[in-house]
Amino acid sequence: MTDLSEAGRPSNSARRVLFASLIGTTIEFFDFYIYATASVIVFPKLFFPTSDPTSAVLQSFATFSIAFFARPFGAALFGHFGDRIGRKATLVAALMTMGLSTIAIGLLPTYASVGVLAPLLLALCRFGQGLGLGGEWGGAVLLATENAPPGKRAWYGMFPQLGAPIGFICSNGGFLLMAETLTDAQFLDWGWRIPFIASSILVVVGLWVRLRLTETPDFRRAIEREERVRVPIAKVFATHKALLLYGTIGAVATFVLFYIMTVFALNWGTTALGYTKANFLPLQLIGVTFFGLTIPLSALAADRFGYVRTLIWTTAAMIVFGLLLGPIFGSGTTVGVLVFLIGGFALMGFTYGPLGTALAEPFPVAVRYTGASLAFNLAGILGASLAPYAATMLATTWGLGAVGWYLAIASALTLIALVAMNRGDDRDAVYVPDEVV
Repeated sequence: MTDLSEAGRPSNSARRVLFASLIGTTIEFFDFYIYATASVIVFPKLFFPTSDPTSAVLQSFATFSIAFFARPFGAALFGHFGDRIGRKATLVAALMTMGLSTIAIGLLPTYASVGVLAPLLLALCRFGQGLGLGGEWGGAVLLATENAPPGKRAWYGMFPQLGAPIGFICSNGGFLLMAETLTDAQFLDWGWRIPFIASSILVVVGLWVRLRLTETPDFRRAIEREERVRVPIAKVFATHKALLLYGTIGAVATFVLFYIMTVFALNWGTTALGYTKANFLPLQLIGVTFFGLTIPLSALAADRFGYVRTLIWTTAAMIVFGLLLGPIFGSGTTVGVLVFLIGGFALMGFTYGPLGTALAEPFPVAVRYTGASLAFNLAGILGASLAPYAATMLATTWGLGAVGWYLAIASALTLIALVAMNRGDDRDAVYVPDEVV
């Protein structure tokens, strides 16, 4: 049962809410991205040794995808408790799951020490990362939006989204710093472990902040009105199928774009284009800066013109960007690579900023944690789990132009779903309280 002792406590301050939602997703994405970076420059050598470097990278990308298949389980598990017992306790549990899994990766033995057990343990920890992130994102978005004043839902909802570029900058910046200060032998021997183990400090800070929060006003009202349902995931599939489908497909292109811009771009830039990681990572960090800068702009646009409408125009621009990807990135010049990274990450900010609010708002409070989390994480399976692998195979076989078409087709499918959402076709999302506690 939910502890109702918080009912008389004062509401969360705006500063505390926004900081708690931001730091949580920053930690989560920092943990997630250090794995993504390591899957390109570390794990192929230490956990998947083979005579063919490309084969080792593809095996590493396979473990990278495990987290995306774990995320819907995390969404269902943490979403259930988030809708039943509260946002606060569930967010703490999700953060601990992700954080402990990440720290464990930094302590794993390599293939040289324990043989095939090493990649199996790596896969298990990766599953734990995905499980935690599956529950983290939805709760962080609800923490922000359910505390937002009228007319500022997208603005509040973009703070958890800012955790993505900040976490990316911290993770890649850490790897870049170590690459500059350590020899290659030192980095592969022990240096790569530092970001994973150091994340423990961030986890402690995140837990401290979140434990000081009270429940969101929306969830407290749901308790007072006895609107909670016994099995939120069953309610979502029984009553809100169309909304779940539109939300899932409507987020697919966001995932495809992001993992093309990060994992695939890093791998292709440091192999086919001939950049060293020390030369390419700074260019990628410049691009991510534009990712962070455009998220607030997208939130302002979304609060003024509508969440879904902002996503529609951005997705149309992503189709054009996909068609231009091959010539721009394939040029290999510093200018061309920068234009590709800045343009792609700027579009990423515009599609990612309003996404959390757009997915969460249509669901009723009683199933909102579960519904929004499922839509987001199912989109992760469709859009991101195979994106680095698929993009690498397409580029190797048919060239970068094929990667651009991959992005354009995914964006076109997303555009169709967003147009359907904007028409109000998610009428089955209307909530009628039943199966209450």
